[in-house]
Amino acid sequence: MNIFEIIAFLIVFFIVAGILAYCIRIVPQAHAFVVERLGAYHKTWHTGVHILIPFFDRISNKVTLKEIVKDFEPQPVITKDNVTMQIDTVVYFQITDPKLYTYGVERPLSAIENLTATTLRNIIGDLELDETLTSRDIINTKMRAILDEATDPWGVKVARVEVKNIIPPRDIQDSMEKQMRAERERRESILRAEGEKRAAILTAEGEKESMILRANAKKESMIAEAEGQAQAMERVFLAQAKGVEMINQADPNTAFLTLKGYEALQSLANGQSTKIIVPSNLQDIAGTLTSISEVLKDSKK
Repeated sequence: MNIFEIIAFLIVFFIVAGILAYCIRIVPQAHAFVVERLGAYHKTWHTGVHILIPFFDRISNKVTLKEIVKDFEPQPVITKDNVTMQIDTVVYFQITDPKLYTYGVERPLSAIENLTATTLRNIIGDLELDETLTSRDIINTKMRAILDEATDPWGVKVARVEVKNIIPPRDIQDSMEKQMRAERERRESILRAEGEKRAAILTAEGEKESMILRANAKKESMIAEAEGQAQAMERVFLAQAKGVEMINQADPNTAFLTLKGYEALQSLANGQSTKIIVPSNLQDIAGTLTSISEVLKDSKK
């Protein structure tokens, strides 16, 4: 082979290799290719190896089937009570039909963004400021339902819509901060008052229980003291009775009784009395004591 034949062979080889490389297409996972033949829709290629006919077939669009997260810029909206605020949203959607996504609408992402903005304005226009700030879940649910229905002809499935930020005007933010500060101070005052009330109740209950315990202790002390005095008196009386009984059992004579009478007179003389009456006949004392002894004996019998 001469040099010209080699060059011709290489040219043909590269042309054939280029045609084969152009004709053999591999669709990766979670993707789809929309193919046109002679300018009209032909078919949708999914994951795998496919053959493209040169000069007849053309890949019109390469579509991802993954869920797409699109964060749109803040949009100015007006509430029902004429408050202008900025709200930005995040839309989660997935392409379910590559053909409709390719031929259903021009610039699908821009269409979804504009549809989101207009839907958000319509929903916020029916709500007042306080409702807008506290009804994120309601706004998300309504927007998802409306967007999902509107984008269905475009081959798009809207999974969910989230309100990312709600930015009211500066003066509204200042008034809201003042309101929140006043509400916190009110709650703090209520909690402090409830704490003081609870402390006063506990103190009163403690004093009440303390008074009851002191009264019970005093009562028990007085009862114990009275019982002790009663037992002491009872023992004294028992001792006196036992002494009288022992005297009766001993059968004292007249001399003993006379001696006791003298001792009694001595005790009276040693006392604090300023006047002492001495019987004229001391022997009568012995006689009296003897009579008492006889009476006690008869009573015992």
